[in-house]
Amino acid sequence: MPLKGSCHCGATQFEVPEPPAAVTSCNCSFCAKRGALHAYYPIAQFKLLTARDRVSTYQWGHYIGQHHHCGICGCATYSEFPSFDTGEPDYVNMRAAVNARLFGDDLDLAAVPVEHIDGKNGW
Repeated sequence: MPLKGSCHCGATQFEVPEPPAAVTSCNCSFCAKRGALHAYYPIAQFKLLTARDRVSTYQWGHYIGQHHHCGICGCATYSEFPSFDTGEPDYVNMRAAVNARLFGDDLDLAAVPVEHIDGKNGW
């Protein structure tokens, strides 16, 4: 069953095909300040329901990822990254890291397993 999410003001809305089996919590400098729990989907399974010009983007470091947030209320919504399944960036297999906190009442986030990533020491 598709699952919809949105930022606080509702200006940025998106949909994924199913609830996440797990989410990740990262302690790197960016993720720790952002506070999102990420659910990962192949980019083809992520559907932005809002006009792309309503979404703001932040990049830093090596500019590998694009971190998107609502240009109106500022909520972190999703990021786009290459897959790192082989240890190297795979730009053919892009993925969306969706802020699972934005699924709202449609997902019992407390029941979803959380994987903790040590990005603070691992990146």
